Amino acid sequence: MSDTTRMTATAIAAAVRGGELSAREVASSALNLIAQHEGELHCFNVVTSEVALAQADAVDEKIARGEDPGPLAGVPIALKDNLCTRGVATTCSSKILEGWLPPYDATVVTRLIEAGAVSVGKSNLDEFAMGSSTENSAFGASKNPWDTSRVPGGSSGGSAAAVAAGFVPIALGSDTGGSIRQPAAFCGTVGMKPTYGLVSRYGLIAFASSLDQIGPFSTTVTDAALLLEAICGHDDRDSTSLRDTPTSFVGPLAEGIAGLRVGVITDFLSDADPLIVTAVRDAAGALASAGATVDEVAIPELMSGLAAYYLIAPAEASSNLSRYDGVRYGLRVDGPDVAKMNAETRAAGFGPEVKRRIMLGTYVLSAGYYDAYYAQAQRVRTMVANAFNRAYERFDVLLGPTTPSVAFQFGAKIDDPLAMYLSDLYTIPSNLAGHPAISVPFTLGEAGMPVGVQVFAPALGEQAMFRVAKAVEDAQQAGCRGPVELSAGASR
Repeated sequence: MSDTTRMTATAIAAAVRGGELSAREVASSALNLIAQHEGELHCFNVVTSEVALAQADAVDEKIARGEDPGPLAGVPIALKDNLCTRGVATTCSSKILEGWLPPYDATVVTRLIEAGAVSVGKSNLDEFAMGSSTENSAFGASKNPWDTSRVPGGSSGGSAAAVAAGFVPIALGSDTGGSIRQPAAFCGTVGMKPTYGLVSRYGLIAFASSLDQIGPFSTTVTDAALLLEAICGHDDRDSTSLRDTPTSFVGPLAEGIAGLRVGVITDFLSDADPLIVTAVRDAAGALASAGATVDEVAIPELMSGLAAYYLIAPAEASSNLSRYDGVRYGLRVDGPDVAKMNAETRAAGFGPEVKRRIMLGTYVLSAGYYDAYYAQAQRVRTMVANAFNRAYERFDVLLGPTTPSVAFQFGAKIDDPLAMYLSDLYTIPSNLAGHPAISVPFTLGEAGMPVGVQVFAPALGEQAMFRVAKAVEDAQQAGCRGPVELSAGASR
């Protein structure tokens, strides 16, 4: 069996389409590596071996019939376990949904199958996507393949770790406040949040509906662009889905960045680790050498995003998670009456972080506090979006760090929610504005852990964003990007 675990998604699809590899051969190679190391890393809540091989055989049969197998022909992919997959357990890493089998596929899942991708499993996450380390998963934390004593980030930590470990070349995550980009930075992968509405949310189990967006993890910027092409586009089943949006992202990568205007966000450089600040400045220098016009820009309003987010997101979570009542689906803990049954079910089914956010959200939406907290947070959200828009009058894209530090040790922040929330300080503003952003691995920082540089763009500015991200990737320092080499201990 050929080892295809170090190939990019683009290379795998080309080899399968060209008959150099079979989709089954690729799937078997991925499943073999997962079988060897999953017990050490816990990237997945469930590995769907039979589903993967059946999907791979379907791709091979299409090729044998002379049909187009799709742009992701035979490419293994991990799906975050908050994306509905028909007949496969979808849990959000919560006991309240343990064992729940959706009767339908999320739109992105349907589009991936149509594109020829092969799903190997559902990846672990912080419960209901609430967290920055996967330590909030009801089924145990995922580990960072670079150093298994450190977190992979969150909430999409399982997807990031699966790509970094070489289990799959691409994965899907969801990003509500940085849940794709932060773990991508921690694990040395590419991670991208699209413009809000560019990718359908139908079948994504909601956390905060005005902030959630599905996006790609990959080992290269080109693969991220290819995966976004496969999943983007209007969907009538999602009322927030945009019409008439760009759908080509790979082709424009060849245009380079000559003449593009790049603004370095100085407000994000004051509190970050010095090695991360150096990485951002080095990346900016590389972009200038590649032909971009680079200058600094102060956007102090962005620093207010964290406080606004932790009022808006819990408020929406309080509303969305009220459906888990022990009646319609999921866990049910019996009680003497309906109210007691509801309370006992939620007490047993939700973990501490989810309960914390539900209580906070319920409080800020309550009579007498709505205007003082929730409404004020929405005004700050508008202020952040307007500040971004003013910056984009001068610049085509913006540049900054993805995270204030490299991946931290397990247990370092789990008992200090504020310290944990600060991990998303530089990613949250894009969610509030609904704009795209991407994290690209650039160098190594403290303890030899990867450092991500973040490229921001205005709404539907993905093409320019990808071009700049590709230039950052081309200039990155050796050894900073996954997949990592797995040893018996699954750590570097």
